[in-house]
Amino acid sequence: MRTHTGVKPYKCDQCDYSAAWKASLDRHMTQHTGDKPYMCEECGHRTAQRLTLSRHMRTHTGEKPYKCDQCDYSTAWKTSLNKHMAKHTGDKPYKCGECGYKTAYKSTLTRHIRIHTGGKRYKCDQCDYSATYRRHLAEHILDKHTGDKPYMCGECGFRTAYRSALVNHMRTHTGVKHYKCDQCDYSAAQKGHLDQHIMAKHTGVKPYMCGECGFRTAYKSALSRHMRTHKEEKAYKCNQCDFSTAHKQNLDEHMAKHTREKRYECDHCDYSAVEKKDLDSHIVKHHIFKPYML
Repeated sequence: MRTHTGVKPYKCDQCDYSAAWKASLDRHMTQHTGDKPYMCEECGHRTAQRLTLSRHMRTHTGEKPYKCDQCDYSTAWKTSLNKHMAKHTGDKPYKCGECGYKTAYKSTLTRHIRIHTGGKRYKCDQCDYSATYRRHLAEHILDKHTGDKPYMCGECGFRTAYRSALVNHMRTHTGVKHYKCDQCDYSAAQKGHLDQHIMAKHTGVKPYMCGECGFRTAYKSALSRHMRTHKEEKAYKCNQCDFSTAHKQNLDEHMAKHTREKRYECDHCDYSAVEKKDLDSHIVKHHIFKPYML
């Protein structure tokens, strides 16, 4: 009857959480104690809840029991199916009271709201890192402090500290591109790539801004590359000389000078060049402005 009355007699003595069932309170308490009694025998991943372990095992088995009845989409998680179904209905019931932003997903609205509040509640006790989401803090600790990589690809043995990174990695094996642009024929394996495509090609929105000079871009990775021009960080180093650069593409081009690989080929003849500038010069001289001949 508690599902009808809303009575929640089981109260947490460490926060304001309450539950209708003692089992629910017991599961909640593991958030305070940190206990994770359930362990995956495949990769050592540990969790506080048996149900969470069952869902985790699907990353190894590839089982996708939840299927869309309107297309061929299937997933390992019911919540993912619920989110997917919004693509068919177009419903966006969740609305931000601050700016009117609407979304099909409650979790997306929760993340969006934090843009206004700026809250990063989860603090690392080993450095000054803080996160908006507890999962991000847990992944940070694994990656930066413990070195553990509990998520493993069953196909090739790739390991990572991040569940999202494993999900993205698995698509390199399947080649599936679930995320499709509704304004052109672009499709992507990762939602983030689709979001960036829409911003860059259709809306023109450039949310990533440099605090030093005001440079704006649709891509987080492009901002990271740009920031190196201010920091003069040259992370890419040649292993054959003292050359270093802020951009991988520049290093690739530099390495061709050592290997003498002629990567740049002319589309008009059989000429090829080590450096792009040489190919550009060739095209101008021989194909655009041909010498006058009698």
